[in-house]
Amino acid sequence: MKAAIVESVGKVSLTTVPDPEPGPRDVVVKVASCGLCGTDLHILQGEFAPTLPIVPGHEFAGEVVATGARVTEVAVGDKVAVDPSLHCHECRYCRSGRGNLCDNWAAIGVTTAGGAAEYAVAPVANCVRLPEHVDVRDAALIEPLSCAVRGYDLLRGNLGSEVLIYGSGTMGLMMLELAKRTGAARVDVLDVNPDRLATADLLGCSATAARAEEFDRPGGWDVVVDATGNAQAIQDGLGRVAKGGTFLQFGVSDYATTAVIEPYRIYNQEITITGSMAVLHSYERAAALFASGVLDPSVFISDRLPLEQYPEAMERFQAGQGRKIVVEPWG
Repeated sequence: MKAAIVESVGKVSLTTVPDPEPGPRDVVVKVASCGLCGTDLHILQGEFAPTLPIVPGHEFAGEVVATGARVTEVAVGDKVAVDPSLHCHECRYCRSGRGNLCDNWAAIGVTTAGGAAEYAVAPVANCVRLPEHVDVRDAALIEPLSCAVRGYDLLRGNLGSEVLIYGSGTMGLMMLELAKRTGAARVDVLDVNPDRLATADLLGCSATAARAEEFDRPGGWDVVVDATGNAQAIQDGLGRVAKGGTFLQFGVSDYATTAVIEPYRIYNQEITITGSMAVLHSYERAAALFASGVLDPSVFISDRLPLEQYPEAMERFQAGQGRKIVVEPWG
């Protein structure tokens, strides 16, 4: 089969690899679409994946074309979205229900072959069957949505909260959509890219700006979300949290990124700083939300490219072009 492969740091290409075979409790998925995200860039930069080469792609959905001998939950022909999480279920964190912090953390498309290919193999336990009305070509959005759901699990926001989101790429826009549905009274969005801010306006945020100073809110916001991973945005955002408020580190930073905190202010103003790591008990809820129409795929997916153009798709994503970019192995 054809597959994209990160051969070495900074090098991605298209190649041919053997078709996957399912284990007893696995399925083989004919990939309909596979999304690109910041994690893929980190893999290309030599972070996250323990070894290269690797077939990337942890955001994917498709049709079941083969099942293992002990699979009964899904059948050939079913449409499924795939949770890429591969927890060990043995370490302290897995046993306490915190599998996203697994000591032996692994993921499809990060540590094992992923969905940037014509076919991908996945444990049946990771597959969520999709209702008939869902276009499987759009369902690659479910994985990033499940990360956003996990973020809001941590925020435990109060009705009427005022929210500031740094970044209006795919993840920032998803955080915007969920903020609107979790009772936020106001959701403001910051980005230096005017085209992306236009999408935030389209989706109904309260206001947009390139710099927080343009909002003239000296008291700050109850919830501040960084969806960029950018050091400057993070540093600025930490200073925009209102008394008693929460800062959520949601964007994925480079390993070397640092920010300075003010311990006295955190103590004196009872500010909470928290992080949200990937998916945790949120994938099936995200699939249900997606099926209910919480996102408009025509707004979120800006580019659909054939698998052969995966290197170009990575270049577009790295350059900050568009919103969600997906590759479709079968056109």
